[in-house]
Order: sequence, then C-alpha cells, then structure tokens
Amino acid sequence: MKLPEEGFLLRVFVGETDSYKGKALYEQIVLKARELNLAGATVIRGIMGFGAHSRIHTAKLLRLSEDLPIVVELVDTEENLNKIIPFLDETVDEGLITMEKARVIKYRHGNRD
Repeated sequence: MKLPEEGFLLRVFVGETDSYKGKALYEQIVLKARELNLAGATVIRGIMGFGAHSRIHTAKLLRLSEDLPIVVELVDTEENLNKIIPFLDETVDEGLITMEKARVIKYRHGNRD
C-alpha cells in the first residue's frame, strides 16, 4: 500500500477500561481498522490526563488501577479514515475524536520486493 504525501491522522481518546462487546474498546478499534484495510493503527497508553468530566487519571504508584487515558492513532487517506467513523460513532460513548492533516514522510514494510 502506498500513502500519498498528504495523509490524515485520526486520534481517538478513550479510557483504558472502556469496552465494546466484552473487549477493550481500543482493541476493537484496532481490529476494525485492520478489517477496513486502513494503513495502520497505534495504541498509546497515557500516564496522566483528564477529559470532559475533569477527573484526573494517573498512573501513580498507589493508584495503578485507575482508568488511564488511551489514544488510538490511525493514519491513512481522509477517504479511508471516513470508513471507520460510523463504527466510532457507535462505540465511543465517552471520549474525543479528532482528525487533522498529516504529512507522510515514509510508509513501507521491511520486505523490499
């Protein structure tokens, strides 16, 4: 797959304990992205943050069981990323979804066929 130089970055901010159909929501988003043949997805676990309720979530030693912030990043064309928006509308009850232009410098896998 080749990405154009002007791609898009879709970010989904959710909580670590958010779930959908018995699985972690971030995992379900990645699986859906793969099913839709998007270029790639990365899940990032935050060590501290807050959202719409202004409640602090932190990974401090005595509070490891807190609902830490999770960011799922997806990069592809705007057209391809729009394919996952209906799924996100259905599954993200609380959180934030953003999309912005991203300049793609390089996108390749290790095999040089």
